[in-house]
Amino acid sequence: MAVASSGNMAMIESKRNPEGWPRAAASAAIFRDGEVLLVERASGPSAGLWSLPGGHIEPGETAAAAALREVTEETGVSAELLGLADVRDVIRRDKGGALVAHYVIAVYYGVWRAGAPLAAGDSRAARFVRLSDLAAYAMTEGTVEVIVAAAERSAARQHRPGDGSRWV
Repeated sequence: MAVASSGNMAMIESKRNPEGWPRAAASAAIFRDGEVLLVERASGPSAGLWSLPGGHIEPGETAAAAALREVTEETGVSAELLGLADVRDVIRRDKGGALVAHYVIAVYYGVWRAGAPLAAGDSRAARFVRLSDLAAYAMTEGTVEVIVAAAERSAARQHRPGDGSRWV
């Protein structure tokens, strides 16, 4: 059996995946008193749409740490993560069907700890939105569904005295 060197493996991978897709990303649904933290995207293909704060995972960074970092960078809010809500693929193709982007996004849920939302980073606006008002916002694809899943997971957490968990 032949063993490929790391150089040969890199060459094989670059032929299969010349653009380096998929890329890892993380986001978080942060809840406060029946509201969820949203950001309005300022640039790129999602400009003008609302979504959860999130972005790329940096080399050596865990997905959970990236989600918390992105929440703080994009909104100034401090939060505590309670769990993983979902893993989503965002795949974009051009009109000819060629792959333009593919992100694998780990979506966490958690609770607000401190700070008032203030848009920063690549967000145009940041605010807490009542769950009952989500339909009034133009959202990135799949955002409402992942918020609902995160809210359900958050509500399903059982309070056990002394373990620090709580209802959201």
